[in-house]
Amino acid sequence: MAKLDTIWKAKVLTLFPEMFPGALGLSLAGQGLKDGIWALETVDIRDFARDKHRSVDDAPFGGGPGMVMRPDVVSDAIDSVKAADGELPLVYLTPRGRPLDQARIRQLAAGPGVALLCGRFEGLDERVLDAHRPEEISLGDFVLSGGETAAIAVLDACVRLLDGIVGQPDSLAEESFEDGLLEYPHYTRPQEWNGQKVPDVLVSGHHEKVRPWRRQRSEAIPRERRPDLWARHSADNG
Repeated sequence: MAKLDTIWKAKVLTLFPEMFPGALGLSLAGQGLKDGIWALETVDIRDFARDKHRSVDDAPFGGGPGMVMRPDVVSDAIDSVKAADGELPLVYLTPRGRPLDQARIRQLAAGPGVALLCGRFEGLDERVLDAHRPEEISLGDFVLSGGETAAIAVLDACVRLLDGIVGQPDSLAEESFEDGLLEYPHYTRPQEWNGQKVPDVLVSGHHEKVRPWRRQRSEAIPRERRPDLWARHSADNG
């Protein structure tokens, strides 16, 4: 769990600031926002447009469908964030980025915060990426309508690691990906439901038996469902 001396800052550069806080204003993240554990600010990219129509995109050179976000407008928006909060890492959410993992989430949560750049249309003019060199991150091999949904997911993953957000911090230690594995199955009342019973070991009262059972399931699940995770875990653990 990240323990911070200052408020963790999130800045989101977007064409749709009204999408925030969205789900981040509810549940644990929302309470943390109200309590001042973290802060959220949106930067409307359209405010940096240079014409009366507040244009932020134009047709791509070379032809093709769709529109491309203008480098001059986006660059000015980025400069405004760097001037105010230059310590925040700049992340651009894009399908061509490096796949996001829990290790990177932990690093971001342990820092001062993050600035998230949300693309729209066909994406950003490549020159603004060359000029500012943001870290390019992807949530997976699929395409969203824009970076805002991805930004909410990234922030939710980070915020829940901040000190004071989760009521039982120990619960974070046994989650999926924390040890390169996937979380074991959970059960609660009723003990029998639809003809299915809770595994005997979980109602035995023998915690020394519960722990190895859970570990076994945490190993079995990625072996069956995520051989890539299991191979990486096996390599990391000799």
